[in-house]
Amino acid sequence: MALQNYQHTAAERFMRYVQIDTQSDPNSPSQPSTEKQKDLSKVLVTELLAIGITDAALDEHGYVYATIPATSDKNVPVLCYCSHVDTAPDCSGKGVKPILHPKYDGKEITLPDDTSIKINTTDHPYLKERIGDDIITASGTTLLGADDKAGVAIIMDLANYLIQHPEIKHGKIRILFTPDEEVGRGVAAVDMAKLGAQYGYTLDGGERGHLEGETFSADSATVIFHGVSAHPGYAKGKMVNAIKVAAAFVDLLPKGEWCPETTEGMQGFVHPVATEGQLEKATVQFIVRDFVTAKLADHEAKLKAIAEQAVAKFSGSTMEFKVKEQYRNMKEILDQNPQVMDYAEEAYRRTGMDVQRMSIRGGTDGSRLSFMGLPCPNIFTGEMGIHSKQEYVSVQDMENAMEALVHLAAIWEEKA
Repeated sequence: MALQNYQHTAAERFMRYVQIDTQSDPNSPSQPSTEKQKDLSKVLVTELLAIGITDAALDEHGYVYATIPATSDKNVPVLCYCSHVDTAPDCSGKGVKPILHPKYDGKEITLPDDTSIKINTTDHPYLKERIGDDIITASGTTLLGADDKAGVAIIMDLANYLIQHPEIKHGKIRILFTPDEEVGRGVAAVDMAKLGAQYGYTLDGGERGHLEGETFSADSATVIFHGVSAHPGYAKGKMVNAIKVAAAFVDLLPKGEWCPETTEGMQGFVHPVATEGQLEKATVQFIVRDFVTAKLADHEAKLKAIAEQAVAKFSGSTMEFKVKEQYRNMKEILDQNPQVMDYAEEAYRRTGMDVQRMSIRGGTDGSRLSFMGLPCPNIFTGEMGIHSKQEYVSVQDMENAMEALVHLAAIWEEKA
């Protein structure tokens, strides 16, 4: 199978898609969290229909479902290729101006709309490996949106190619574009029966050749401190300030360990992400992460004990401790379905790439999908410097990922 004569469309599509603001909102209870995410989803449906996919549709929850029909008579498992349309709340995604830097020469890239923003191989060592590639950046005032519009563009390019080349034997492929991945609700309302796939792959990874089959397991924890209100002019011996209890609690947290700024590799962490407080009630919200699911309970017990220490310092104060499951390590499911990773490795090799199995210090839509009955590792897209104004992507990385997807679909057909 050779794609040498195919004119890839991923880069052109990507540079259009990133100009559509699709930032999600963690404080919005709606589904999707922002209606503007549908602006891109509507474009994708229109383009899928133009490609020749007849069932492409956007539902009320912001999901795009579409089918690349099977070209094989075999009973091939239905695959799902999935990416998310939203961009992170961390950095503005409004008014993105993508810039193509052809045949990157290795020199520092200064972004024109804010010349203090520079992208170089010192801060981004992977960029050194991409010398000679065509690099896309933003202009300096926004993120780029490669996370995950690179994945979206790759899947769209794949659909375009496979519809044009029905001689390539593959089973049915379901396309799924999700909203709200960046706020942890990417697959909250996916209709799994409607999706109708047996195995899946998210396109939301970084470096070329990386194949991610392990994520954190994740919980959220909320600590609520209750104080005692009194008029401040007559508060002696009566008032208990919940804000001060919360402050004492945060001060008791370990500073040289157990937090994102001091952990790496396979280490877990506990991370305060938001505080809110008044005299009678103060709340501290945490995310709790570890690759070993059982260790989450240990982290949470330790966190609760620290909260109790803080309460003990303020007579009359009380505390509530609440934990909510977020997602689990996909490896627990993928280990039961080893062919999902093995076939992806073979697809990488057929594309001419070395393979590195990686663990993600985070989660993907695939983390949740795996536990919803769709074993779903993560494939690279080339997205780098994500959630920042220094975000960039290699065009050749996107094209390599698309070719790997073609081989992957063919391998599943061969093995059926």
